[in-house]
Amino acid sequence: MKKLLRGIAEFRRTRPPGYVETFARLALTQAPDALLICCADSRVAPNVFASVEPGDLLVVRNVGNLVPRYAESSAAVRAGASVPAAIELAISALHVRDVVVCGHSACAAMRSIHAREPHDDQPHLAAWLRHGEPALDRLGPTPAGLAPHDHLSQQSVRLQLENLRSYPIVREAEAAGRLRLNGWWFDIGRAEVLDFDAEAGRFVPLDDARVDRLLEERG
Repeated sequence: MKKLLRGIAEFRRTRPPGYVETFARLALTQAPDALLICCADSRVAPNVFASVEPGDLLVVRNVGNLVPRYAESSAAVRAGASVPAAIELAISALHVRDVVVCGHSACAAMRSIHAREPHDDQPHLAAWLRHGEPALDRLGPTPAGLAPHDHLSQQSVRLQLENLRSYPIVREAEAAGRLRLNGWWFDIGRAEVLDFDAEAGRFVPLDDARVDRLLEERG
């Protein structure tokens, strides 16, 4: 907390003059480019590795960067509506063009799922992690150089993209060409962001060549 307080004081002293105008504009409206669903892990900092500014991203952070499947029953909706609410807000109200699910290496949630830890004394955590457990069924052999829990983390990103497509609003926007779904994975130790390549069926570095190709596809 001391670091946070000192950081706020430093921000007040050193913020660029243009920041005041930026936040004054953002106080009136927002038009983020994308919805980013990433882990609550303190080491995952999308504003750093994506070099974004205030107003660029609508960010949802949760344990394990998980997306509950679409629920029609009122009880299920009330039980966990935070991520679904953000999905509806991002697509219906803010008209984002992209949704990104970003997993990462050394994820405690993925370690726990992979180890099948019961969490008997943590009922809320146990209930939440169930949204990632189906990824265990699709693991297959762990690629060379990748830890088993990191392999699970990558497969979980793919699962969460499928969960996103269980929402009618997502399916409709994607089918109409108004929305793109993206799977990213942040390798903490290498400070490297990988992108899921559907054609190759694997995660590949978001290097200059890949970025140029994706930008070209977006026109």
